Amino acid sequence: MKIVFFSHLDLNLYLFRLSIMKELVKRGYKVYALVPRGEYFEKFKEVGIEAIEYEIDRSSLNPLKELRTIQSIRKIIKKINPDILHSFTHKPNIYGAFLGVRNFIQTITGLGSFFIYDDLKSKIVREIILNGYKISSKKAKKVIFQNSDDLSLFLRKGIVEEEKAVLIKSSGIDTNEWKVSSKIKNSKVKVLMVSRVIKDKGVEEFIKAADLLKEKAKFLYIGGVDRGNKNAFFPDWKSVKYLGFKDKEEVKKIMKEVDIVVLPSFREGVPRTLLEAASMSKPIVATDVPGCREVVEDGVNGFLVPVRDYKSLAKKIETLIENEALRDKFGKMSRKKAVEEFDIKKVVDKYLKVYEEILGV
Repeated sequence: MKIVFFSHLDLNLYLFRLSIMKELVKRGYKVYALVPRGEYFEKFKEVGIEAIEYEIDRSSLNPLKELRTIQSIRKIIKKINPDILHSFTHKPNIYGAFLGVRNFIQTITGLGSFFIYDDLKSKIVREIILNGYKISSKKAKKVIFQNSDDLSLFLRKGIVEEEKAVLIKSSGIDTNEWKVSSKIKNSKVKVLMVSRVIKDKGVEEFIKAADLLKEKAKFLYIGGVDRGNKNAFFPDWKSVKYLGFKDKEEVKKIMKEVDIVVLPSFREGVPRTLLEAASMSKPIVATDVPGCREVVEDGVNGFLVPVRDYKSLAKKIETLIENEALRDKFGKMSRKKAVEEFDIKKVVDKYLKVYEEILGV
């Protein structure tokens, strides 16, 4: 059996889908990563996955250029002749309908910044995306959603048929790898945010909240500046210690040592940083938006605050700074939620069940 995982970034598959791909290899499937060449491209072969390169202009809306891209990908797909094509992210999800594969699966990992802003370009692109899905989902055997808000939106707008829609929350987290064995005692509470430095993630709100609380806690930020993003942000960090980009092991080490994790994002799929925080028994403060509310239950393992409201954000962070017992309680509930709902083994099993249903095995 041959399965092609199709994305517009090698990073997307390597960081978020590798566990599923490796399990398929273990079970005897021939697995391909169909992606543009990037820094993770050569790493796939180390775990028995064949990476195949294609070229894409991620920002293009030119119909002729898109048609040429589809034609070039179609030639690759015809040569592989896969039993399943599983696509991720908008363009591959839409392209997949035109590649001539009988068993085609889409995964909606999140809807992105065009579903946050209401400027003219965002409105136009949003309609293009939704209309593209309306066409492409007709060809899909299943459409997998990572959060319930996106699933509800697609059903409400009649973009996907209800019998095709599947909810599998997140890409999962290895709860054995992301865990804290002993409690950290800091002389001053540490508050961490992990994200690319773009406006959509609520970076400005985090900095403003830190300004209000700088005497009560240390504020840390991990994440690279996404210079190619239209919403890239170049802040004056003021009361926040900016640590720059860190690899997975460095993030894990730093996250172990903090007391609170924050993500005031404007919209998410299901944010990996919150899965990591939950698995490591951290209390969380996040915005009450799609994706974040899949991981955070308000008053159970953290707090949800209104989007773009730095004063509410600061108030909830302050509540946790001043209440160690509440931090401990929320942290234990975060760990419980991560193990019960987001453990990678459970998520992988759900994906495999979809594949087996489609293949009739």
